[in-house]
Amino acid sequence: MGEQLRRGGRRARFGGLAGIVVLSSLLTACEKGTAGPLGADDGTPGTSSSRSASQGSDSTTRTSGDASYAVDAPGRFKPPLRTADLLVTASHTLPDPLVTRIRRIQGVRALVPFSYAAASVDGRTLTVAAADPAAFRVFTPDATAQAQFVWDRLAGGEAAVDVTTPKKLVDAKDMVRLGSRDDSPLVHVGAYAPLVQRAAGLSTRPVVQVVVNPKRGEQLGLPTRNALLISTGSRTPSLVKKQIDKLLAGDRAGSVQLLAREFDNALQTAVLAGTSVSDAIGTFSYTNGPDGTIKPDQRWVDAYIRTESVPLLGDVTCNKAFIPQLRAALTEIVQAGLASSIHPDEYAGCYYPRYIGRSAANGLSLHSWGIAVDLNVPGNQRGTSGEMDRRVVAIMKKWGMAWGGDWNYTDPMHFEMNRVVRPG
Repeated sequence: MGEQLRRGGRRARFGGLAGIVVLSSLLTACEKGTAGPLGADDGTPGTSSSRSASQGSDSTTRTSGDASYAVDAPGRFKPPLRTADLLVTASHTLPDPLVTRIRRIQGVRALVPFSYAAASVDGRTLTVAAADPAAFRVFTPDATAQAQFVWDRLAGGEAAVDVTTPKKLVDAKDMVRLGSRDDSPLVHVGAYAPLVQRAAGLSTRPVVQVVVNPKRGEQLGLPTRNALLISTGSRTPSLVKKQIDKLLAGDRAGSVQLLAREFDNALQTAVLAGTSVSDAIGTFSYTNGPDGTIKPDQRWVDAYIRTESVPLLGDVTCNKAFIPQLRAALTEIVQAGLASSIHPDEYAGCYYPRYIGRSAANGLSLHSWGIAVDLNVPGNQRGTSGEMDRRVVAIMKKWGMAWGGDWNYTDPMHFEMNRVVRPG
């Protein structure tokens, strides 16, 4: 198959197996007590056992996870594999009665609840999942599901990363910082492997790029159990989707995506990882627009996007939660005598709903939430150290913003909200 299956640590390789690369992901914990996929007609395969990682696992496996984030080892792989046909996502925990009703729909062969969000990592947004290792593995490709070290390491507190994830997002020690804050958790990448995929031809971007166990998901502050992966077996996924759409009709924050080849610009739900920020800025559903743009739900736009005046830049259109922090930072920049360091005619906007680089493969830009600004654009291009006054940078950081100049692949014009700071 031409790909490599390997542990975290760039030199370790395993020949003869389909490529597997596992990185830490931002999925939140499954519902307590739900250890495996909920089979509608065939029991509950793949549930975690209470065996230690040394029992029934590769004897050469070594974990570099924090023991305080370890969960029960998953034991050996238990067939059958499940196809990932539908993805249900919401901005909130999916209620148990709703999950039960979905499980009972004709054609739902198996499902697994997990937590799902986007994380800003060095100028990219990665889709992250937190899930029970035994329950989740049956929805991954065969070689990934059967690679015991991947799931033992995930249970041990490490992360699994999809092979398509840019290597520059992981440092030389195989650590990845999942979030844009300086104190965002660093998680060791235990393995690299293909994770949950869309059908060939739909998109080069995996459904999930990073997976962690439930305890890591709690540490990362993901929304709890807000997603479902569903296998429809031999039944046409779109027929099942129609039934789920009816159940979600009263829930404006929930949506269903077809992961099978029937894809047709489905409604998607955008959730940003980080509890305090996501609570403040809201979550929205969207469809794809032309030329790498997206079209957020107008109800969310009306509720969260505002045009207000701020110092130096004049009128800006941003998320209502971000404007007070931006205004406070610019006010302090003026008071510090640094007003000349900001060039109003070189401001490139705040709210701009689109993919990074106008490519869906790169994930949603934080401009889509209206919580990022690009300043002094001509002198601060990507990949350069830029000309931004570092005193300005320090003030922007003080007011809850991460700076793109700190990223591995720099973007010194870019500042994005990474925590809530309320002016006194």
